[in-house]
Amino acid sequence: MRIKSALAAAALVVVAAAGCGSGGSGGSGDKGEAAKPGEPVKLNFLSLAWQKESLAANKELVEEWNKANPTIQVTYVQGSWDNVNDQLVTQFAGGTAPDVIHNDSPALSGFAADGYLLDLKDKIPAELKSDIPQASWDTTTFDDGKGNQGVYGVPFLQESQVIIANKKLLDEAKVRIPTADSPWTWEEFSEAAKKMTKDGNFGVAWPMKSPVNKTLNLALNFGGKFFETGADGKTTVKVGPEEREVLQRIHDQLWKDKSADPAALGQGTADPLPAFYKGKFALLPVGVYLRQQVVEQAPEGFEWVTLPGPKGTTTEQGAVSQTLSVAQDSKNPDAALKFISFFLNGKNQAKLAKGDWLLPTSQAAAADPSMTTKENGWDVATASGKSLVVAPFLKVKGFDEWKSKVATPVLQQYFANKISLDEAANKLVTDGNSVLERYQK
Repeated sequence: MRIKSALAAAALVVVAAAGCGSGGSGGSGDKGEAAKPGEPVKLNFLSLAWQKESLAANKELVEEWNKANPTIQVTYVQGSWDNVNDQLVTQFAGGTAPDVIHNDSPALSGFAADGYLLDLKDKIPAELKSDIPQASWDTTTFDDGKGNQGVYGVPFLQESQVIIANKKLLDEAKVRIPTADSPWTWEEFSEAAKKMTKDGNFGVAWPMKSPVNKTLNLALNFGGKFFETGADGKTTVKVGPEEREVLQRIHDQLWKDKSADPAALGQGTADPLPAFYKGKFALLPVGVYLRQQVVEQAPEGFEWVTLPGPKGTTTEQGAVSQTLSVAQDSKNPDAALKFISFFLNGKNQAKLAKGDWLLPTSQAAAADPSMTTKENGWDVATASGKSLVVAPFLKVKGFDEWKSKVATPVLQQYFANKISLDEAANKLVTDGNSVLERYQK
């Protein structure tokens, strides 16, 4: 997934990224220099774009800015999602961080608490601030370590969960086709999956090699948050009726209804696609970005559609954001904000979202014709953005360790039918609280 989920507060490691790009080599990604009389302000922009279309969009926008703003010149510096936080720890400590930093919202918490990022709360231009809903700003709002809430990045891309479906199998089963305004309920989803399970093929596939983010985000369909903070300020793990709903329903599809393909359980998100193209199953619940691989890889004549995610008591899903931040030590923070405001305006966010096959936070971008076309399911994908709220785990200290050491193995065991839901819930809570306790002393 493009939006990586890892809290920087958990543990940050160190590496330097290679520079490339427009307006100069970028070198180590050092922050820009204060302008000398008669010379332009120089900014370094660390980008984590990696797909061909996304890289092109990022570099084109930097080039467009540089042509239109001779007094503020931006150098594109290529980074990698694999080591960005490693790189930044080194650069922040050495005073060489880029002026403008591309990252994701989970990583901002630790950097904000350490004083490495500029608080943008009172600096964001009104037009940009009003174009992005508060629910998205909430994903970049963190404590500065001194009890003050600040905004440490501008959110611009998000991911929702949708269902990619084999159109031929949908039509043959004569099930109701859900729409953005009238999604399937989880009951309808389950019935549709059962109806399309026949002749050795299945209705649905759940790739659960990395089950945590998917299930925690979908749990919000029933109000499940998995974490609660008490009056003492301490956060603990909660697995009550609301949290159990989605877990039980996915498990039922696998082992009660037998409408979900068990072969997909140990697979990564994209791994089931070859079987999907062959009609081994009809429905694949995944992140919106996977549509790109279907477009690029599906055999000629294969018809597919994008369906909205199912609805419980609500259609809400958890979200984190890709972000642009300004280094606290930047010599040109005002110029950096001007560049960010241009880079993330509605028109440009639409370009960036198309390049990454994700959802823009900008309301103007979401209304762009390119984001509402039926082609490749953009209309359904973009509409799903209205259901996104800040992921409950986003601000939980110790979430990363809970996810890797507790939740991932426990959920894998549960979905593989090796432990009961009660046993899974007990492990998530008991072992999970032992992890979280270390982060709250």
